[in-house]
Order: sequence, then C-alpha cells, then structure tokens
Amino acid sequence: MQKLKGHNVKRIVLFVATNFAVIIVINVVLNILCVLLGIKVHGSGIYSLLLLAAVVGFTGSVVSLIMSKTLALNSVNGQIIGQPKTAAEAWLLNTVANLSSQWNISMPEVAIYDSPEPNAFATGATCNSSLIAVSTGLLHGMSQDEVEAVLAHEMAHIGNGDMVTMTLLQGVVNTFVFFGACRIAEAVSRNDDSEVSYNTYYMASMILQITFGFLASLIVMWFSRHREYRADAGAARLVGAPKMIAALQRLKGEVSHLPAGMSAMGIASEAADSLFSTHPTLDNRINHLRNM
Repeated sequence: MQKLKGHNVKRIVLFVATNFAVIIVINVVLNILCVLLGIKVHGSGIYSLLLLAAVVGFTGSVVSLIMSKTLALNSVNGQIIGQPKTAAEAWLLNTVANLSSQWNISMPEVAIYDSPEPNAFATGATCNSSLIAVSTGLLHGMSQDEVEAVLAHEMAHIGNGDMVTMTLLQGVVNTFVFFGACRIAEAVSRNDDSEVSYNTYYMASMILQITFGFLASLIVMWFSRHREYRADAGAARLVGAPKMIAALQRLKGEVSHLPAGMSAMGIASEAADSLFSTHPTLDNRINHLRNM
C-alpha cells in the first residue's frame, strides 16, 4: 500500500510539473508569434482574445489526439499485429473483431507491448480509426474471460467516443484558462493612467494560468473518473458484469507503469480516491458494477 501511495504522489507531481511546462512552452511560443506578427495579447478586444484563446487552447489537444496512436505505440514500443503468429494473437484479434462488431464500428488496430504488468489502453482520433494495445502481462497473467472483459472495457471507451470528448473538454478548459488569465492580468496590471505594464501583465498572466490550470485539471480528472464507470458498464453489457468484476479483482495490488502522459488511458486504477485520480478505486468500480 505504501508503494501505491508513493506512486500516486509521484504521478501527481509529474502531472502538475507537466502542466506547468506546457504553460511555459505555450507562452513562449505565443509571445514569439505575437512579436513576429505584431499582435498584442493585452489590449485586444474580448472577441479577438477569445478567438486567440481558443486557438491556443485547442491546438495542442487536437494535435495530440491526431498523433495519439503513433505517440502511444512509440512510448511503449508496441507492435501492431498484422498476421497473427500464435494462437493467443489469433484469439486476441478475433475477440476485438467480435466486440467491435457489437459496437458497429470499424475493427481497431491491435497491438501488443512487452510489460509484466497487466494493462491495456485504447486511443485514436475517431471511433473508426482507433487502436487497442495490451501488455504481455495481461495476456499471460489473466484468464481469457478476464482479458475479454478488459478488451470490452477498452472497446467501450472507443464506442463512447471518450478520446474525442476528453480532447474537446481539455480544449475548452484550456481556452477559458488562457482567456480568464489574460483578462484578469490586464485588469490588475493597469496603472492610474490606464496603461498596462508589460512586465506586470505577463507575470500576472503566468501565475493566473498556472492557478486556473491547476483548478481546471480537477474538472478533467473528474470526467476521466466518470468515463471509467461508463466504460465498465459498457463492458458489462457486452460480456457480463461477472467477467468485468473478475478482471478488476485481478488488478488489485497492481501499479501502472505506463508513461505519465498515458496514465489516464490504462485499465489500471488508483489505490485511493483523489481529486487528481484518473480512475476511481477498484473497489468503487466493483461496487458500481454490483449495484447496476
């Protein structure tokens, strides 16, 4: 348990540090572009600023979504299954094909990556252009019924359009974080002559973006937890609640070793509830399924 708590603390620190780095990079790039194009962020009209905020807010999220399959595969060194070489790979492809037909969506690409932990994730820009990747630990450490339940959970994420919804939500909160920070920074940096102090404005803007970004991340994490319940319910409808419960039971005590930016994608869950948790606890997910 102590190991799991330490992992959660480390993940939260990485999450906050990553968001801080993203804000720094966005502001540096934005300042360079504004200088080159002769645009002033402070002093812009409300609609012009809102448009600029939307561009800033959605660009990174949309680009990440479009590149999500490539980035995810590279981060875990996953290999897409073309022609199955083993009975396990053939069963895996057939199971995913059956689940995708039940959702009436195109067959996702299926990949395997080498990791001892039982884990899986789904990603992709659209429901009909998606990827499901499973670890070797999942295939070797779980029964076929349990693996089928995990695959059904990931297929539910795809069928529910969770990747796109998460991208849109992230883009919206990013937009309002940037917009709100700029408007407030402009107000507090005006002197008695209604002139804006450049240095004060950008200092205040950075601090406000970090603060608002921290608060906005709570909304994103709440949605991430909510979509896990929906994916569990979707898996239960496809393969039955007992299989999904058995898979979640098997995951108890496991710690996700996916890269920090991919933690929200995996099946592995949190040791304790937290405002920064991407998943509900396994016990909460199991109880939710039992109460369906």
